[in-house]
Amino acid sequence: MKLNSFPIGVIKENVDFTVREITNVIKKYGPRESGSDNCFAAQKHLKKELDQFCDETHFEEYTMAPKAFLHFTKTVPVVIILAVVLGFVISFTVFDSFFAAQCIVGAVTFASLFVTVMEFLMYKKFLDPLHKKVTGHNLVAVRKPRGEVKKRIIISGHIDAAYEWRHIYYGKGKFNLFAPSMAGAIGGGVLSFVIAVITVAAGVADMGKFGEFMLNYSYYFHILTAVFMVTLYLFVDFKTISPGANDNLTGTYAAVCALRMLDMAGVEFENTEVVAMINDGEEAGLRGAKAYAKKHKEEMTDGKVETVVLCCDTLTDLEYMNIYSRDMTGTVQNSKEFSQLVLDSAKEAGYSNAKLANVFFGSSDAAAFTQAGITATCLAAMDPTPADYYHNRRDNYDRLVPEAIEAGYKIVISSILNFDVQ
Repeated sequence: MKLNSFPIGVIKENVDFTVREITNVIKKYGPRESGSDNCFAAQKHLKKELDQFCDETHFEEYTMAPKAFLHFTKTVPVVIILAVVLGFVISFTVFDSFFAAQCIVGAVTFASLFVTVMEFLMYKKFLDPLHKKVTGHNLVAVRKPRGEVKKRIIISGHIDAAYEWRHIYYGKGKFNLFAPSMAGAIGGGVLSFVIAVITVAAGVADMGKFGEFMLNYSYYFHILTAVFMVTLYLFVDFKTISPGANDNLTGTYAAVCALRMLDMAGVEFENTEVVAMINDGEEAGLRGAKAYAKKHKEEMTDGKVETVVLCCDTLTDLEYMNIYSRDMTGTVQNSKEFSQLVLDSAKEAGYSNAKLANVFFGSSDAAAFTQAGITATCLAAMDPTPADYYHNRRDNYDRLVPEAIEAGYKIVISSILNFDVQ
C-alpha cells in the first residue's frame, strides 16, 4: 500500500483530534517537567486512548535527575566568576601574583568547559549523581502484524516539556539573545582558557613584546568572560515550564495517531510490527530514549527483527520540514539509509522542500538510539534559528499549526508504508 491509497479523511480527522487533545492535555495536566507526576498523568491519559486500538500497552520505569542536564548553566558561571574575582584579588592587591591568578582561571575554565562538553554536547550523565533522582516512564504501545514479526518500526515522541530559556522568551520575533549569550559565554570560556595558558607560558619563557602584552593586559579579558557568564547564569528559568504544545506534544501525538490512523484505515501488515513509544526525559538529556535503548538494545540489534526508530519532534514550521540525518550538534550520524527512506516518503507525500539536515546545536532522541547501535532518524519541522516559541511559555496550544501537523502525519504514514514494503 502507498500513501496515495491511504484515506486522506483519516489523516485530517487525526489532525483535528490532535489539536483538541493537545489543548486538553495542557489545560488538564499543566506543566510537564521531566519525571513529574504531571508527565506520568498525561502518559496515563494517552494509554487509555492507545488501549482502544493496540494489542499491547505498558509502562517501563527508569530513574533520572531532571535538573542535572542544564544545571551547568548555574554552576559553570558561578565557579568561573568566583575564579576571576579571586584571580583579580591575587593579581591586583598585596598578593601581586599574576602567575597564580592565571593558573586558577585556566584550571577553572578548563574544568567548566569539560563539564559543559560532557553534559550539553555529549549528553553524558556527568552531573546526575549530584542531583535529586525521580522516576520517569516510557509508554510503549504495540500493534502486531497478522503473521510472524519480521520488521518493526517505532514511532517515538517525548511528552515532557522544557524549562524556559529566558533569552528566547524575552527576545522580539526573530531577534533573541540566545546566540550572542551562548557564544559569549562558551566562546569566552574557551578563549579565557587559551589566554590563561599563553599567559602562564609568557611568565616562564621570553615571548618578547607579545608576552609582555599578555602579562599586562590579558586579565581584563577574563573580566569580560565573567560578565558573559552572568548571561549564562540567567539563561534557564527552572521555575517556569514551557506548555510544550509544539515541542513536543505534536511529536507525541504523531506516534499515537500513527497507530490510530492505521486502525481507522483498517491497515494490517503481514509481518511489520508498529510501535508507539511515548518517552519522558528528552528535555533532561534524552534520558527516556537512553533508558529504552539500553533495555531493548539486544532485541533491536540482533538481526532477527529489522528494527528502525522514527523520532518525531516539533511539527510546526512547515518551511523547515527536515529529516535530521546528523544529530547531537553534528557529532552523531543517524542512519543514512533510513533517513533517505523518510526523505523519499516526504517527497512522495508532496513535500519536495524536505531535506536531510543537521541538528547543529542540541540533540534529538534519535541520537540516543543511534549511539546504542539502533537504526534511527528524526523528523522535525522547526525554525532552527531557533523559533520564538522554542523552550518558553509561547509554546502553547494557540501556536499549533494544523497544516504542519498534517504534513508530519502524512510523512509518518508514508514512511511506515514504505518501510513495510522495502
